[in-house]
Amino acid sequence: MKKISNVFWITITMLLAATVYAVVAPSSFEQVTANIQAFITSSFGWYYLILVTAMVIFCIVLALTPIGQIRLGKPDERPEYSTASWFAMLFSAGMGIGLVFWGASEPVLHFASNPPLAEAGSDQALSDSMQYSFFHWGLHAWAIYAVVALALAYFKFRKGEPGLISATLVPLFGKKMRGGWGVAVDVLAVFATVIGVATTLGFGAIQINGGLSYLFGIDISFPWQLGIIVVVTVLFMISAWSGISKGIRYLSNTNMVLALILMVIMLIIGPTMLILNLFTNSLGAYAQNLVEMSFRIAPLDEENRSWIDGWTIFYWAWWISWSPFVGIFIARVSRGRTIREFMAGVLLLPSLLGFFWFSVFGSSAIDVQKSGIDLTGLLTEEVLFAVFNEYQFGVILSVLAILLITTFFITSADSATYVLGMQTTNGSLTPSNAVQLTWGLALSTVAVILLSANGLQALQNALIVAAFPFSFIILLMMISTYKSLNQERKDLDL
Repeated sequence: MKKISNVFWITITMLLAATVYAVVAPSSFEQVTANIQAFITSSFGWYYLILVTAMVIFCIVLALTPIGQIRLGKPDERPEYSTASWFAMLFSAGMGIGLVFWGASEPVLHFASNPPLAEAGSDQALSDSMQYSFFHWGLHAWAIYAVVALALAYFKFRKGEPGLISATLVPLFGKKMRGGWGVAVDVLAVFATVIGVATTLGFGAIQINGGLSYLFGIDISFPWQLGIIVVVTVLFMISAWSGISKGIRYLSNTNMVLALILMVIMLIIGPTMLILNLFTNSLGAYAQNLVEMSFRIAPLDEENRSWIDGWTIFYWAWWISWSPFVGIFIARVSRGRTIREFMAGVLLLPSLLGFFWFSVFGSSAIDVQKSGIDLTGLLTEEVLFAVFNEYQFGVILSVLAILLITTFFITSADSATYVLGMQTTNGSLTPSNAVQLTWGLALSTVAVILLSANGLQALQNALIVAAFPFSFIILLMMISTYKSLNQERKDLDL
């Protein structure tokens, strides 16, 4: 068995303490995390906006300069996975459940009930709804993942360092990262990962429950959600046991096929011309207004500022909390690619696919909303199924969506157990099944306990709290990676 590091025991202890607190005093836990979350978003919103935009610029600069020629591995290494499998795995791990959960509901909420700028229901609100959905799920989100993944892949496969977050900071802090400071960095990364993934698993269970409710009339309740998590836990444990080259790769390819089938059917039976026109128009508006949206903090407008805190700042924190997990996983499957190829694959392709996804399902939802059926009064997890209900083959689409959410759920959890196992066995690329299964049970247990205590809101708050200190680590990772890459560029005379 690979040696279990101190990171494992410290993080498990912290999680146990937080979970017990959430169960024993759920109201207090939610209030405390809400107060900290409110302080962070109101006092450091400007910091999040600048930091995440800096990551986008950082990624573009690396891709376009001679540094982009450097390979994430030895000079003669080539990619381990085909481009299609590589893209499927990074997309499934990076966005998965979230796209299905928010694909229809976010645009319709921005249009009909909670617009970023214009009057609800107006043509401008419709345009803004898609533009801001693109913004929240586009280049900025993937740049966060890309920065973390690049640093890990470069130091692991090019420099031979352990596959740990702390190892990426050695050029800045030297031997300190081999001791207690390094352990502290890795504990923070693992803790942020568990909180981020557990939140998303909670969302996944709720949405599968919502779909089953819409199809079969069952209750949306904790017992059903518990049953869903138990079944999915067994499935992702089986996948984790089979290893990354089999379980996750096959599941990721299945995810992509199911997602494309669902999207193509909806494109054909939905408001096709509206979808294509909105996609084109929103893509242009996104490109035109990207800089303005990136720095929009609305200091003189309390209502707009509240919207930015609740949506944009929340999303940036969410992606940051997911970045250790997704970054490590993307790094693991990107060995052998050049930095330029890596950035094109991680930054551009998933963003474009996400944009089209929101155009297809968001436009269809907005079309249903404009026809007189109010989707804003439904629970978020029910919106997608309510949209399907208004089109042909609604039942088939709902079944496909539930299947897709389930496979995304399994892939995310499976990927997370691998990453957590790797981070708590001193960066081993082959963590033992026992460690992975322990983390799998921990993730599911945290999700179940917080769902039972109606703690998803508290978990979302905790997610923002956990992401804040990790954001400083990402900033240091950028500096450290650039320092090392620039030195190598000079050495190679690029």
